[in-house]
Amino acid sequence: MPEGPRLIAITGSTGLIGTALSRRLAADGHQVRPVVRRAVRPGESAIAWDPDAGTIDAAALEGVDAVVHLAGAGIGDKRWTAERKRVILESRTRSTALLASTLAGLEAKPSALISGSAIGYYGNRGDEELTEASAPGNDFLASICVPWEAEAQVAAEAGIRTATIRTGIVLSADGGALPKMLPLFKLGLGGPYGSGAQWWSWITLADEVGAICHLLDHDVHGPVNLTAPGAVVERELAKTLGRVLGRPSLLPVPRFGPKLVVGGELAEALLFTSAKVAPTVLEASGYRFAHADIESALRAVLDRPAALRADGP
Repeated sequence: MPEGPRLIAITGSTGLIGTALSRRLAADGHQVRPVVRRAVRPGESAIAWDPDAGTIDAAALEGVDAVVHLAGAGIGDKRWTAERKRVILESRTRSTALLASTLAGLEAKPSALISGSAIGYYGNRGDEELTEASAPGNDFLASICVPWEAEAQVAAEAGIRTATIRTGIVLSADGGALPKMLPLFKLGLGGPYGSGAQWWSWITLADEVGAICHLLDHDVHGPVNLTAPGAVVERELAKTLGRVLGRPSLLPVPRFGPKLVVGGELAEALLFTSAKVAPTVLEASGYRFAHADIESALRAVLDRPAALRADGP
């Protein structure tokens, strides 16, 4: 990547990660050009595309220094019907194929493509420690991540440095899993999901954004796990969250509860799948985490300094 201010295009720029990333890049002096699914207004610095129709404004991508691709239908937004699973898959594979092939055909190609993926790539693996070299799993999320990552390789074959980021559970007070857990915990009714023995590989939103910015600046390609080095079993996360909030966290959530609410397959994938993922490539490239252990992470995300650990919400 060239030094100094850069022009960076971002798909999914209005999502949890995309919004925070856009703010960080702008604060660092870079120009962000969102890639949007609507008509671009006169004078607006944005790029129009429609992955379902296979259209994108390729001319507006000419000369962009880098692209961060975060678009895709929400994994846990709705029950997993056959139709919803199709949407989840195709929103990722079609958009990535369109973007990667368009970038590959540009006259002035970007130097880097940071393309989304997820630790769902690994499937349910118990206590096995997983690195970027580990084989994929065999469940629905793995069946999404494998072709999703493969579509990005068109850009790599055209000489664009391409990194596929396998993101873990993003901890943020503004979205994702944590706000959904907080109400019960604040009432003192929180606890582990099931046995709590399943590994949860997490990363704070600040480190997610920091890691993407790091990858824009460093010569890293291929799969990169975006998870903190301090993966925890879920009962430890529940215990720590209770301690941070100053509330008990002893009541386990039976497996049938979430399954009744969101459906069995979705609940298994999001709450009961075990993936102990290590950020091997990211750390080897020199990235240093702001939040490497779960307690410091939760305190930072929830603005709960250690001196207040006995306080209520």
